[in-house]
Amino acid sequence: MNYAGRLFRPVSNSPNREVNGEKQFRYEQRGNLFSATYSGGGIRAGHMLGSCDAKGNLRFCYHHVLDDVGVLRSGVCESRPEILPDGRIRMHECWRWTLGASGAGEAIVEEIIPASRSSPLPRKVQK
Repeated sequence: MNYAGRLFRPVSNSPNREVNGEKQFRYEQRGNLFSATYSGGGIRAGHMLGSCDAKGNLRFCYHHVLDDVGVLRSGVCESRPEILPDGRIRMHECWRWTLGASGAGEAIVEEIIPASRSSPLPRKVQK
């Protein structure tokens, strides 16, 4: 599994998280090093950094700054991939705030296939 250059969007989330469908995540990966950037929907800028195991499971820290008040928030997350019938990736996340907010929850994000890369045939997932 390689996440380099893949785009994801939230499809469901616990009520106490600041990520919603207005956000987009750009994933990157080099070896087992995972990173991502995100913004939108009230978040000025956010980053994720962690590791990826041989099965594609992610463990990472995240942090972001809110648009309206400039507050920094951070947390930790574990994310497990599921390959959808059309070849896209769905990530099942368990997260917990560590700074600026409290609580924990679960979320699902799904890969977005840009129009320039979409085709009627399912994409083959890189291993």
